[in-house]
Amino acid sequence: MIWLRKARLGCHLLRGMLVCATVFPWASAHLRERLIRGWSRKLLAICRIEVEVQGLAPGQAVPQGAMLVSNHISWLDIYVIHSWQPVRFVAKSEIRSWPIVGWLCDKTGTIFIERGRKRDAHRVLHHITEVMQQGDLVCVFPEGTTTDGSEVLPFHANLMQAPVAGGLPVQPAGLTYLDAATGKPTVAPAYIGDLSLLQSLDMILQAPPIKARLTLGPQLRAASTSRRELAESAREVVVHLRQGAHEAAGDVAERLHQPNLSAATAATS
Repeated sequence: MIWLRKARLGCHLLRGMLVCATVFPWASAHLRERLIRGWSRKLLAICRIEVEVQGLAPGQAVPQGAMLVSNHISWLDIYVIHSWQPVRFVAKSEIRSWPIVGWLCDKTGTIFIERGRKRDAHRVLHHITEVMQQGDLVCVFPEGTTTDGSEVLPFHANLMQAPVAGGLPVQPAGLTYLDAATGKPTVAPAYIGDLSLLQSLDMILQAPPIKARLTLGPQLRAASTSRRELAESAREVVVHLRQGAHEAAGDVAERLHQPNLSAATAATS
């Protein structure tokens, strides 16, 4: 029953706030990651959402010191990614004022940016580069807004300056929400238009069970490329990943890296 799941979700949110307030101040980075992953998985389970992660070979290590870029459909995206690997998200500053969710985002390491303020953008870019160089995985949604999942909008290139400046890799990921029974795309999680957070939650809880598919693609090296070219290539990879065209995604990465390979060959000849 929906009201029962809402009650369980409310208790789960309160538990998350309690853990953030009492445990996080002294917890190690490893413990924080374990708590965030477990809490996110429980939240998704309450919402009857199963997560399927594709693209990592068995035993392959989770990428570190990189920028994770993904298409953006829902506020659930954050918890789908956290359920796989806790990351540092970059989000608009308005989210910080959201009831409960904004506070939790702040306590779990979200990097907030005031859009439209050039000085703040420079501060955030420097901070993102710094934490990636320390080994953190930072996630951004370069579309700048959410969609219903039927397409991937052009990627804004501004935040791509961070991996370019630091010579750090970009890890593309494609997100898709499917009806768990039929395997067909569902728009139930889409957080778009004038939909409120509570209305979005109602749509999710009223929908049949959902499968969230997170597909990881080949890493893109940022060295010797422009942020615009990097953004365009990352978007192209995400489009292919959502279509299940893994070989085409690999071709995009190879094409991006080709100038670097050519330059290296010329330097050693």
